[in-house]
Order: sequence, then C-alpha cells, then structure tokens
Amino acid sequence: MEALLFLIATAAVVGLLIVPAVRRRRALTGSGGSPGIRIAGDPDRYGLVPPERLDVRLPGPDPELVEALEETQRTQDWRPVARLLALTGDDWELRWQRVQSLAGAAAVELARSRTAPAPPEASEPPAEPAPSADQALSLDKERPPAPAPAPDARWLRNWRTTSPRDAGCAQVYAQFLVWQALGDTGSADRRIILEEAREIAREAIRLAPADPTAYITDLFAARALGVRRPEFEERWEEVRRRAPHHMGAHLVALPYWSARGHGSKEDAYAFAQRAAGEAPEGSLLPALPLFAVYDHLPEANMVSGLYRSAVVEQAIEGARYALHHARADHPVAPHVRHLLLCFLVRAERYAQALEQVRAVDGYVGALPWVDGGDPVAEYSAYRALAVAGYESLGGDAAHTPPAH
Repeated sequence: MEALLFLIATAAVVGLLIVPAVRRRRALTGSGGSPGIRIAGDPDRYGLVPPERLDVRLPGPDPELVEALEETQRTQDWRPVARLLALTGDDWELRWQRVQSLAGAAAVELARSRTAPAPPEASEPPAEPAPSADQALSLDKERPPAPAPAPDARWLRNWRTTSPRDAGCAQVYAQFLVWQALGDTGSADRRIILEEAREIAREAIRLAPADPTAYITDLFAARALGVRRPEFEERWEEVRRRAPHHMGAHLVALPYWSARGHGSKEDAYAFAQRAAGEAPEGSLLPALPLFAVYDHLPEANMVSGLYRSAVVEQAIEGARYALHHARADHPVAPHVRHLLLCFLVRAERYAQALEQVRAVDGYVGALPWVDGGDPVAEYSAYRALAVAGYESLGGDAAHTPPAH
C-alpha cells in the first residue's frame, strides 16, 4: 500500500524514489524472488511495448504533468507547474495526484542535489603570457562549457517565497515536507518535519477550504505521526465532508486501519468494504478491497489456490466492476489495473489478465512492480505469464481480448 502512495507522489520523476516500497514481494513472487519466467514474450507480435521503452515514472499517461514538470525542472521556474495546478481546477482526484507528483519531484531533486559529488576544484594554472585576441577566441571555442548545477528544487522555494498565498503552492510544499520526513531523516527530525507539514497543510486549507487536497496531506502526516484514533477519525471526517468518495483519500487512510498500522486485518477489510458498498456509480472505490487484501497477504510463498479463495475472488470482481464503470481517464485507474493484473495472473485468469496488459502497457510505475528492485523486469515477467497462459488456453495474438 505504501508503494502505491509513493508512486503517486513521484509519478513524474525518473526512477524509484525516497522511501521503501510495500512489504509484500515474497507473497506475490515466492520466497525466491521474481517469477521464474523472465522472458517478456514477443511485444511486437502482440503490439506491446518493448521492455527498454517501458516508462518507470508513471502508472499511466499524464502528458500535461510531464511537460510542465520537465520545463520547471529544466529552468527551475515554478510557473509551468503553477499553471498546471490552476488549470486542473476542481477535479479533486487529479489535483491530489498531481500535488503528490510535484511534491515528490521536489523532494527527489533536493535529495539528489545533497548526494551529488561536488565539482572538482580547479587547480591554479601556472602563470603564462596573456593570449592574443585571436588566441583567446580559439581557446573559448575549445573550452568545454561549465557543467550546470544539479537541480535542487529551488523552484519550489521560489514559488513559496513569491506566492505565499497560493493555495496550490502551499499544498505542494506541505506534501513535499511529508515526503522529506518519510525519507532517510532521523526520527527526531522526522517528527518535527511532519508537524511543520501539518501546519502548512492547515494554511493551505485556510486558503482553499473547499479543496480536500490539503486535508488529505494533513491526514497522511497524522497517520505517519501515529496519532490516536479519535484524532485520525476527526481528520478523516473532514476529508469525507468534502470528498466522500475520493479514491486517493481512501488509499491514504486504509493503512491506518491495517494490521501494520493501528488496526487489524478485520478493521482494514471493514473500512474497504464499507467504502465500496457506499460508492456511487462510476467510483473506483469498489476496487478498494483489493488493496486491503494485498496489504494483508501472508509473507509465506503463495500457491494459486489462495487467489481463487472467496475473499480474493470478491476483491478481484470488485476491481473489475469499478474499472468497467469508472471513466476511462480516471487518475487512479492505472493503479487499480496494475494490481488487478498481478492478481489475475496469480489466479491463472490469463485472458482477463491480458485485458489489463493491453490497458496499461507502456507504463510500470505502480504497485506491485515497484515492490521489487526492477519494476520493468517485474512487470515484464507478469506480462509474459499472461501471454503464455493465454496461449496455453488456445489464444493467439490475432484474437487478443479487448482492453477494458
């Protein structure tokens, strides 16, 4: 579960970033590591993306986010990402995901700039006669340009200084502090940073009280601080009043109720099933029980029978139902599809797994692939299993199931 949230946060950043992923790899791949089938099939034959072109940054496409963030990181000018958030408007799911991504990008930039090796100090050259004008021009042509300094997220600091009453900036900065705190910071600093994140989240709430985004960041920080249940429930109700069916908010809240948080498997299942049962048509919340199941898979090596149990089958069907009825461009839908693909392969439902492959292929920045050290290899292995299983049942590339 943590892996999903961190991937949302860093959706537009190259590589896997900041914090450890979820703890379930052995349950999905066996105690020996990744599945034995490592070949990726024949991507060209099925119209699939070759492994070397799979995008580890994103669970699915968001070209506007990528364009704005790349421009900001290249120029260290905050205005492209500020415009992006302004244009995102009140699509709260999309806004929340983009805030996570921008904050994660800034946190990674800063972390990388702190660990980047310092440029070598120039030694004093021996004294030489001053060159002529022609010689100086020739030397300038031959001299390589000085290396550009590593990006250090100063765009976010400049944005915060220039626009202190910009709600979008406050939202991004608060979440940036959460990602910082959940990195490699010492325990004492971690708590201080999380408290500061909550203060800035409350500032963002005052600037945009109808927007649930900062409430969710405050909830995230409260969960990381391990607040008592009454306080967490109070913050959760503030989110629900503004966005009762927000999928991202439920993904943030779910780990609090899990056995590894402040609840139990039963608490997490009850939370997920209640949300799914209350969801309106078109919501992704019927997929939430699949995440609860994933978060409580046993550590022992799994057999396919587990994935055909009643609890898992119901969770799979809930996710399939949610995807079928949600809008095609739902910001969190790719995350559901990636996790569903994994469960369908493990349940040996290969034709349905191949449907999900066709829907998400090209992107691997999602749970469960980020749980391992090589998302491309993890995804490619399951994609190969889906194709091989589909063909073993008589399928072929000319008659692949449609993506839906």
